[in-house]
Amino acid sequence: MKKGVFDISGMHCASCSILIKRRLEKTPGVKSANVNYATEKATVEYDERECDENKIVQTVVQTGYKAFPRVEEQPMQMQGHTQMHHAMSMPSDATTKNPAMGMPGHDHAAMLKAHEMRELKLKVLVSAALSFPALALVMLTPEFQYKTLILFLLATPVQFWAGKQFYQGTLSGLRVFSANMDTLIAMGTSAAYFYSVASLFGLVKENYFEIGAILITFVLLGKYLEAIAKGRASEAIKKLMGLNPKTAIVVRKGKEIEIPIEQVVAGDLIRVRPGEKIPVDGIVVEGDSSVDESMLTGESLPVEKTKGAKVYGATINKHGSLTFKATKVGKDTVLSQIIKLVEEAQGSQAPIQRFADEVSAVFVPIVIVIAIITFAAWLFVGQAFSFALVAAVSVLVIACPCALGLATPTAIMVGTGMGAEKGILIKNAEALERTGKINVIVWDKTGTITEGKPKVTDISSLDRSYAQKKILEISASLEKPSEHPLAEAIVSKAKESRTAFAKVSSFKAIAGKGVFGKLGAKHYFIGSPKNHAKAIAGVEGLENEGKTAMILFESNAKAAALKPVGVIAVADTIKPNARKAVETLRSMGIESILLTGDNERTAKAIAKQAGIARILANVLPADKASEIKKLQQQGKAVAMVGDGINDAPALAQADVGIAMASGTDIAMESGSVVLMKNDVEDAPRALRLGRKTLKKIKLGLFWAMVYNIVGIPVAAGVFYYQTGWLLSPAIAGGAMALSSVSVVANALSLRLEKI
Repeated sequence: MKKGVFDISGMHCASCSILIKRRLEKTPGVKSANVNYATEKATVEYDERECDENKIVQTVVQTGYKAFPRVEEQPMQMQGHTQMHHAMSMPSDATTKNPAMGMPGHDHAAMLKAHEMRELKLKVLVSAALSFPALALVMLTPEFQYKTLILFLLATPVQFWAGKQFYQGTLSGLRVFSANMDTLIAMGTSAAYFYSVASLFGLVKENYFEIGAILITFVLLGKYLEAIAKGRASEAIKKLMGLNPKTAIVVRKGKEIEIPIEQVVAGDLIRVRPGEKIPVDGIVVEGDSSVDESMLTGESLPVEKTKGAKVYGATINKHGSLTFKATKVGKDTVLSQIIKLVEEAQGSQAPIQRFADEVSAVFVPIVIVIAIITFAAWLFVGQAFSFALVAAVSVLVIACPCALGLATPTAIMVGTGMGAEKGILIKNAEALERTGKINVIVWDKTGTITEGKPKVTDISSLDRSYAQKKILEISASLEKPSEHPLAEAIVSKAKESRTAFAKVSSFKAIAGKGVFGKLGAKHYFIGSPKNHAKAIAGVEGLENEGKTAMILFESNAKAAALKPVGVIAVADTIKPNARKAVETLRSMGIESILLTGDNERTAKAIAKQAGIARILANVLPADKASEIKKLQQQGKAVAMVGDGINDAPALAQADVGIAMASGTDIAMESGSVVLMKNDVEDAPRALRLGRKTLKKIKLGLFWAMVYNIVGIPVAAGVFYYQTGWLLSPAIAGGAMALSSVSVVANALSLRLEKI
C-alpha cells in the first residue's frame, strides 16, 4: 500500500470534500481516502498494482475539481566533479522549487492558492461594484422606463461571471447524483434572476435582480474572509517552512564555497559563523558554541554544543563558530520531519468529524426539500408567487454545511500548529481528540520521571578522621577504572566538585561485591556487601528512599573489609519539574500512576518524591502493555509517557502514547505525541491542548447546528405572522457567509488560550 498526498483545488464547501472522498473510495485500488476541506488536501492510501497517482487525479477531475500530487524529491547525490557540475548547472527552479526541504508541492500549492485568492478578491470587488448600485437603484429611486433593463445589465455579469463557480460546482455534483452548497446558491440565485428576467418582457410585475447579485457578492465575500481565516489557521506550517536557510557554506577540497541548501549532501563538512542558521542536521567536529533550538523544541534557553554534539537544521548558532558533518539533508532533517508530521496531523480526520460529515452528506437534499415545501406552503395559504419565491430562496441560501464542515478541521489545524510551536508534536487528529478525553496518565520511571542517570545524593562520614571530601576522593579514585554506572556517578561527582584523583595500586574488581585498591600506605574497599549494610547507621534509611548505598572500608591486603569509614549514596534522581507536572495533572482531574520494572521499595521512594500515589512495580517490559490494557478495561482513558524501547508496546497500547524525544526512535514512532523538549511538564500541556481543542470543536459544531436550526425556520417565514417580517435572501446570504467565518474565528481564538 502506498500513501499519497494531493492538493485539491476548487472546493467551495464541506460537502465538496465528502463528494471527492466518496468518489475516491469507489475507485478500484483505493483502500481509504480523507479529503480535508480546511487544508484543501486529500490523503489517499492505494494499492499500486491497481491504482496510481494519475488515476486518482483523473477521478478528482471527473468529479469536477483539480488535484495535484505531491512528489517527494530526493536530495541530490553528488559524487565527484561530474555530478556536482551537473547539479550546479541545473535550472534555478530545480533548486529553489521546494523551500520545505523534502516537502514538495508546497510552492505549487501556494502559487495556486495565491492565484485563487486574487481571482476571488477580484470577483468580490467587481460584484460589489455592480450589485450595490443595483441595490441603491431599487431602494432609492422611483420607477422609470429603463430601470429594469439597467438592473438586468448590472446583475447579469455577477450572476454568470462571478457566480460561475456555483454553476460549475452544481454540475459536478449532478454528474455523480449529489448536491452541495453550490447547488443551493445556484438554485436560489437562478430562481431570483430568471423570475426577474420575465419582468423584462412584462410577464410579471416584480423583479429581484439586486437580490441575486447581492447574495452572490455576500457569499463570495464570506468565502474570501473564510480563506483568509483558514490561512491564519495554518500559520504554524508557514512559520516552520520559512525557517530553512537558503544556502550553506561547505568545505570541499579544502575550500569554503557557498551553495544552495538543496545541493548539500550527507557527509559534507559545513561551517557556521556566529548568528547564522545551521542549514542541515549534523554532528559537530570542531568548535564550541551555544545554539538557539527554540524554533524546533520551544525551549527558550540556548543549548551548548561541543565536539560530538548533534545540531539541527534551521536552529541559530549564537556565539562561536562551528564546523559540523552533515548527517541528514533534505526531507530527512528533523525540521522536514516535523513539517511532515504536522501536515499529516492537520490533514487527518478526527473521529468527531464523522458526525459533521454524516450531517453534511444529507444536509443539502433536506434543505432543497424544505425550500420546496416552503414555496408550496405559502402559495397554499394564499400568499403571492413572489412572496413564496423570496421565502424559498432565503431557505436555500441561509442553509450551508460549510460551518459544520469547518468546525473540526480548522480547530485541528490551530491545535496541532500551537503544539508544534511549543515543541509538542501531535501525529494525527485522532490523537489530538483523544488527549482531550484522558483521565489517567501512566509514567515510565527511568528517563521519564527520573533523569535516567545515577547521581551521588549523599556522602556520610563514619569515622572522624575521614571528612566528606576525603571519602569522595578515595571512592572516586577507586572507582575511576570501573565501568559500572554507580562508579560513573561517583567519578562524575568528583569531577564536578573538582576533587583530585589519587594514584591507585593493586586495583582489583571483585564481581558482584565492589572494588579494592591501595592508596598510599592504606588499602581500601568500596562496595555494598549485604552482611555489613544493616549494621551501619543510616544505610537502611537511604535504601528506603530508593538509594543505593556504597560503603567505603579500610581494608587489608587480602581485600577483607575491616572498618567502615564512609557511605556514599547513589540514586537516579527525579526530574526537577516532575512533581509540578503531577500536581498540574491532579488539578486537571487526571490520576498519575508510576510504572516500572524496579522493585517496590525504589518505586515507592520515587513516587513519593514525585507526588504519585499509585505505583505498578516489578513489571517486566513485556507486561507493560498488559498493565495499560487492564486500566482501559476498567473504563479509563489512558495516556502513557515513556522514552525507551521497552516502552514501545505500552505507548502503542495506550489511548495516547506520549514519547520523549530524548528516547529511542522506536519509542517516538510508537507514540502518537512527541515531546521535543523532553520536559515532563509538556505532558500536561499536551493534554490541556487536547481538551481546549476538543472544546473549540464542540463549540463550533454547536453554533453551526444552532445557526441552521434557527436560521432555516426564520428564512422560511415561520414567524412571519408574529413579526410581519420576511427575511430577505440578501440578508440570508450574509448570515450564511458569516456563519462560516465565525466558526473559523472560533477555532482561531484557540491561539489566545494559554497551554
